[in-house]
Amino acid sequence: MSPRSDRITVSEWLTAWRLDVPLLTGLLICLALGLLVLYSASGQSMQMMTNQALRLGVGLVAMFVVAQIPPEWYRTAAPWLYGLSVALLLIVIAVGTTAMGAQRWLDLGFIRFQPSELVKLAVPLCVAAFLHDRALPPGWRVVLVTLLLLAVPAVLIGLQPDLGTALLVVAAGAFVVFLAGVHWRLMALLALLAAAAGPLLWYNMHSYQKTRVLTLLNPASDPTGAGYHITQSKIAIGSGGLFGKGWLNGSQAHLNFLPESNTDFVFAVFAEETGLMGVLALLTVYFFIILRGLYIAWRSQDTFQRLLAGSLSLTFFVYVFVNIGMVIGILPVVGVPLPLVSYGGTSMVVLLMSFGMLMSINTHRRLLAT
Repeated sequence: MSPRSDRITVSEWLTAWRLDVPLLTGLLICLALGLLVLYSASGQSMQMMTNQALRLGVGLVAMFVVAQIPPEWYRTAAPWLYGLSVALLLIVIAVGTTAMGAQRWLDLGFIRFQPSELVKLAVPLCVAAFLHDRALPPGWRVVLVTLLLLAVPAVLIGLQPDLGTALLVVAAGAFVVFLAGVHWRLMALLALLAAAAGPLLWYNMHSYQKTRVLTLLNPASDPTGAGYHITQSKIAIGSGGLFGKGWLNGSQAHLNFLPESNTDFVFAVFAEETGLMGVLALLTVYFFIILRGLYIAWRSQDTFQRLLAGSLSLTFFVYVFVNIGMVIGILPVVGVPLPLVSYGGTSMVVLLMSFGMLMSINTHRRLLAT
């Protein structure tokens, strides 16, 4: 019998630091694909690549730190994080920095960030903590309180204006309520109320937001104006064919036909250069990440952890669905980046922090089991 080796494998080392190896592998593959497509979409700009690499480094460090913190701490801190995020949204309305017609940023001199991105974590955290000690499925009074918790930050974000992020925040909290097992009659009632509020939402939307919805219905009505983004995006995706034009060979982005090729429409660049096979590969990685998150939720040991992990995983799915749906023309253009791929700062860091929470939940379960 050979002597037992005392050498620690990479997988064991990562697990010792409370990092989930399958989830981390999926994330790193996705991030690597994102850097490749951004290099092409940016016209091979090393400055943009350096900025993105630095942001990824900050995000990965934040994910590592978050993974070390026990889930019980998040449950205790959830109300305080929620209150802080709401306070930051109020500060944005008062003294926030305006860019591209929206007042969404806080400029601290050494850093500029969007507090609305923090809300994407604070809302599911707070709702999951609120439902943790209550009987499930929740009754209508409990659901009413959770709706209020969702409405406050959603309204403040909508005033920036940022309707897309406001809807994503509502979705993140709504998934917590859904996973809590709310009765189908109550769900149907909430759906009817949401449908009834549709005309009111339309009446209060800005003109450019209404134009985006109308353009979705008929993008050919103004192909050089409001429908230009969608038209060029579809051309890029369709021209990719089965295997794509090859890395760095996409014409739509390189010839400046495709707007926002680094951020909102980076998926169109990826589809043009890698084709259907590349898109299927990317979707497979996304699907694996989502399934791993749901698996962690399924194996969680208490209500808070299960609701939080499930909500974070399903919200990530919504991010992917909304961006790709927007780019291929089945959803309105709402300015939602492609997660882990699009060029960005605050959104990338917050998203990686959410995966750190998933890793913390999974690792804590294993520690209790030993």
